[in-house]
Amino acid sequence: MAFINFIPADTLAEWINGNSSAREIAVLDLRDEAAYGYGEPLTGTNVPLAQLETKVVQVLPRRGTRTVLVDEDGSRSEAAAQRLVALGYRDLHVLRGGLAAWAESRRAASLHQQPRHFTQQLSRDRATPVSTAQDLARLRAEGRDVVVLDTRTPEEFARGHVPGAISVPGAELVYRFADLVPSPDTVVLTSCAGLPRAVIGAQVLIDAGVPNHVSLLDDGTKGWQREGWALEEGATRSFGPVSEAAVAVARERAAKLRQSSAVPYVDAAQIDVWQQDSERTTYLLDVRTAEEFAASHVEGAIHAPGGQLQLNAHRFAAARGARLVLLDDHGVRATTTAHWLRQRGWEVWWHQVPVAGSAAPVEASAAVAAAA
Repeated sequence: MAFINFIPADTLAEWINGNSSAREIAVLDLRDEAAYGYGEPLTGTNVPLAQLETKVVQVLPRRGTRTVLVDEDGSRSEAAAQRLVALGYRDLHVLRGGLAAWAESRRAASLHQQPRHFTQQLSRDRATPVSTAQDLARLRAEGRDVVVLDTRTPEEFARGHVPGAISVPGAELVYRFADLVPSPDTVVLTSCAGLPRAVIGAQVLIDAGVPNHVSLLDDGTKGWQREGWALEEGATRSFGPVSEAAVAVARERAAKLRQSSAVPYVDAAQIDVWQQDSERTTYLLDVRTAEEFAASHVEGAIHAPGGQLQLNAHRFAAARGARLVLLDDHGVRATTTAHWLRQRGWEVWWHQVPVAGSAAPVEASAAVAAAA
């Protein structure tokens, strides 16, 4: 049996805060998905014990990453550590007493700022415009040209959305905006189930320079229901194929975001060098739609829809301190996702992959020049 190091909550807090080392660190939360979704005080990466061997190699590919295992009370972690040793992981630690001990220690350290906290601060700092459900109802009653863009996943949208909304997951907003909202006079509201993704959606459109009046729908579907109004169910309205004209406009807007966020481009040769680095993890994250990823993708890439990745990178990339390389065909979705990841402390690059039907990236040299 391999030796496993047990650490107290204070040590984990020091590691998270970078007081003892600048090395990568991963916290793997072994609870089941339901328990993890109810509360993730460390914002670690969820790797349910039942899925350990299949999921860990995806979210934590480098076996030498310093890794801390947590569960409710520590009872699952030692057995999990032994299984990980068998897979070749060699820098393993167990949080003594699990999340119960962490809560008792009252340590506030977290690997990642919680999405809600980040977006609340963002909306305050940027004074992101807000509209209520009553505002939306009034605009519609007045016959105004208004559109609601729901920034959640298609599955969430289908379960219930504000009537008349269009499903446009977050990373698709700038990319498809010119097709979905051709008139600069249209009033645009972004929506989610509550706050975070609506804030990000509204603010990225504003940052990208769309000419429309953009605001977030306060509390999204929850705010709509508080008025006593029913949600619409099913995949009623969604984005379709994007036109070449919309792509051209989106690329111009993405270039503006790249300039403001200093999102760098990385070529294939450098990616190859990084992937040989035994001291640092490099994730290849394909931010396109599931259908595009299924049709064709770079070997070794993980499908990480940009709308989910921009606020929840820890669910795809367990190693904090790793490099993230976002893959996209036109660079728009990678840029809009990286725009937020960089503000949340991740080291992020983007790389252009071939457009469907072509043998090589379109205008990759121009992309490199624009990013320089």
